[in-house]
Amino acid sequence: MSSNPIRQSWYEASARARIAALVDPDSFAEFIGPEARETSPHLPIFDLPRQFDDGIAVGAATMDGTPVLVAAQEGRFMGGAFGEVHGAKLTGLLRAAATLKRDVVIAFDTGGVRLQEANAGELAIAEIMRAVLDARTAGVRVIGLIGGRAGCYGGGSLIAGCCSTLVISEQGRLSVSGPEVIETNRGVEEFDSRDRALVWRTMGGKHRYLIGGVDAYVDDDVAAFRSATLAAMTRPATLDPSVLAAEQARLETRLARFGDAVDGRDVWTTLGITDAASIPDLATADFLAAATHRESADDAR
Repeated sequence: MSSNPIRQSWYEASARARIAALVDPDSFAEFIGPEARETSPHLPIFDLPRQFDDGIAVGAATMDGTPVLVAAQEGRFMGGAFGEVHGAKLTGLLRAAATLKRDVVIAFDTGGVRLQEANAGELAIAEIMRAVLDARTAGVRVIGLIGGRAGCYGGGSLIAGCCSTLVISEQGRLSVSGPEVIETNRGVEEFDSRDRALVWRTMGGKHRYLIGGVDAYVDDDVAAFRSATLAAMTRPATLDPSVLAAEQARLETRLARFGDAVDGRDVWTTLGITDAASIPDLATADFLAAATHRESADDAR
């Protein structure tokens, strides 16, 4: 990638702009692009607009000359939500990766499953998760990048949890349930979705990195995401069969250790961070220096 002295925000970029910044110049060849007009068959029933790529761009490219497959969700279309066509494109890409033995990079930006395509969307999530694990079993790395406007919620978070490496920025959010969902089900007294500081302390990039939910933390900068992706491509690609057991043990330990915590700051203090209240204000370098007591990300998230 040619050097660019102007910093480009990952959070503000579109799906295709993220792909262009990640891969080698002019190397991206899109599969089933907008010209194919593969749109959702369900949205017209609800008189909702469709998008010709159904909110996700997938294709092949190179990174530092290495062939890869790439997918990027467009969070500005229906919050990057998964529907039938959206999910099928990602499933197909992952199945191709297993056959071609090419690493996959997924730029997540999603609120979960489209309510208008509930059953089709839920099926898509299950198919994608199976395809991720099949690809990893075949020796393929699946690298997830989280830092978009919609975050990575619902079924998207389940897919992210199956990836071999996760990279996140401070702006990224990762959780099975989104703030509004928690508030709706448990009440504003339990979780105020309008309290942005609270949201980021419980779901944001810094918190997820500190508790070992992701593997790398980077600036909100497309160049930083590219560097972290290239580093992830050098990690071992084998899928350890003990991962599920390790994940279960991690969850049991986490419940015992942090079960009484009511805020992210309580978790950080328990981790041994001296000035936990300062964490949200720290720049990336200072935060990483303070994160020496984080839980290790051992592929069991």
